Amino acid sequence: MIKMHNMSQIFRTDAVETVALNNINIEIAEGEFVAIMGPSGCGKSTLLNILGMLDSPTQGKYLFKGEDVAGYGESKLAAIRKRNIGFIFQSFNLIDELSVAENIELALLYHGISSSERARRVAEVMDRVGIAHRASHMPSQLSGGQQQRVAVARAVVGKQSLILADEPTGNLDSAHGQEVMEMLQRLNAEGSTIVMVTHSPAHADYAKRTINLFDGQVVTENLRAVV
Repeated sequence: MIKMHNMSQIFRTDAVETVALNNINIEIAEGEFVAIMGPSGCGKSTLLNILGMLDSPTQGKYLFKGEDVAGYGESKLAAIRKRNIGFIFQSFNLIDELSVAENIELALLYHGISSSERARRVAEVMDRVGIAHRASHMPSQLSGGQQQRVAVARAVVGKQSLILADEPTGNLDSAHGQEVMEMLQRLNAEGSTIVMVTHSPAHADYAKRTINLFDGQVVTENLRAVV
């Protein structure tokens, strides 16, 4: 699904040049669950932004489903992103004025899907993530774990093939964090490709492979032992 070849990201100002990513070479197959780890400032979020086509690399190739998207403009990247990628953020990013169901449906409004089909998909995905009983509640009426379930539902309701998760348990206690990780693991078992940035070795263990970054470079890759 994903192949990055000699990919770098360099941020320049008049006085300073910062190499955020340096000569990255990675491949992620369809159906994988990959964790990206490393210390703060090592390039994890920059890499996730490029994977999600929210930014473009300074140099190198980024092949997504065989198509080199590295040089595409924002409108073309947005069209590919909308069809293929769902995002889960540490801060949930729910709209306070919308109900659970409305927050999830929002992800479908620009896909040309009928209202009846949107309602069916929203009901189906709420059931999948165990939040259907909260459909009419507002985000402020939910626990952190429940809010993240809504965010996960929003990320997958469009049936995107790739889910990018940026510290999805960062604002949760250990119990709710474990619930979210188990949910991501189930989604992966059902066929979703997941790439997750995390600081937690315990949560990285839910992934099938861990990519470790340091100073903008891949230093190690580890496969999880099958138990």
